[in-house]
Amino acid sequence: MAVIEIGDDLAAMDAALEALPNSPAVFCLWPREGDPYLSRTALLRRRLLRLLKARERPSRLLNLRGAASRIEYWLAGSAFESSAILYERARRYFPSTYLDFIKLRMPPYVEIVLANEFPRSRITTRVGGAGQCFGPFRSRASAERFETQFLDLFQLRRCQEDLTPSPQHPGCIYGEMGMCLRPCQQVVGAGEYAHEVARVTEFLRTGGRSLLDAIAHSRDRLSEEMQFEEAARQHKRYEKVQEALKLRDDLACDVARLNGVAITRSLAPDAVEMWFVRDGAWQRPRRFSFEVQDGKPVSLDRRLRETFAAVEPCKPANRERRERLALLARWYYSTWRDGEWLSFENYDDIPYRKLVHAVSRVAHPE
Repeated sequence: MAVIEIGDDLAAMDAALEALPNSPAVFCLWPREGDPYLSRTALLRRRLLRLLKARERPSRLLNLRGAASRIEYWLAGSAFESSAILYERARRYFPSTYLDFIKLRMPPYVEIVLANEFPRSRITTRVGGAGQCFGPFRSRASAERFETQFLDLFQLRRCQEDLTPSPQHPGCIYGEMGMCLRPCQQVVGAGEYAHEVARVTEFLRTGGRSLLDAIAHSRDRLSEEMQFEEAARQHKRYEKVQEALKLRDDLACDVARLNGVAITRSLAPDAVEMWFVRDGAWQRPRRFSFEVQDGKPVSLDRRLRETFAAVEPCKPANRERRERLALLARWYYSTWRDGEWLSFENYDDIPYRKLVHAVSRVAHPE
């Protein structure tokens, strides 16, 4: 953070503003009275001159020249870093309204509500409860499309009510179509229904591989036994699962298994900023520089392995975890995304070759 104190010498302030870099930054103007003015900009010097420059004639544009007493600013190397800094400053300066201030909306997730005796799925924006969450999705419509398609692969109930199973329960159309196990009518008990729930949660946890592998094994066995009609039917099921999986947005996975790193430009020369996500939680970011020792460059692969080995797992509170995932989703799904995102299964199986290429592309875009 850098600070410019504004006293009675406005000429000195003008000189200080002219010396500022015209680069992306977050800034805060502190008035002599009242709340601070916090914002971010792609061109720091031009923005502050517009807000604080002396004007010869009246204008409807905002001018804080006579009101500001101090300027704080934080330079940023990328739009993502600007978003992260703005989030941190807004949490500190506006603790009760910061989400509205930065217009941060929580992305939607598909959740399996495991707290219910007969679990069901729902669309939610909350993460960290007793259920299993799958996301984040680009939009609620996108999450609903995926939910509808993957539920067609199983017999999980779709009703939203808290069930009181009874043979006299009227049921629903999905039960009549054989797309629900009908626990409401006591066609199955809690144990049998729990087995179907386990299949659903495993499907989401593995990104669909559990069901695809089972269908492929059955298809191949039937083909070897020359039961070609049944094998063709299983192949149709296989294609239907693939079509459902295509509806996933790029970031969508079991949130507890969301692992990856965002790589963005850095203010420092010959360096990038690395923003780690481990088990669905943000970790402390690190600056990765291209060091030279004894006139020779150090192996990127080795240094990246050392950097990832130094990442210490931390688990923030559910609210902070949810908000930081929202920052990631807003950046990733935006039209202004800069840098690269690389996801992987876990921190023990990182694709370092892809990581080296991603770091090189961000550091040297030309």
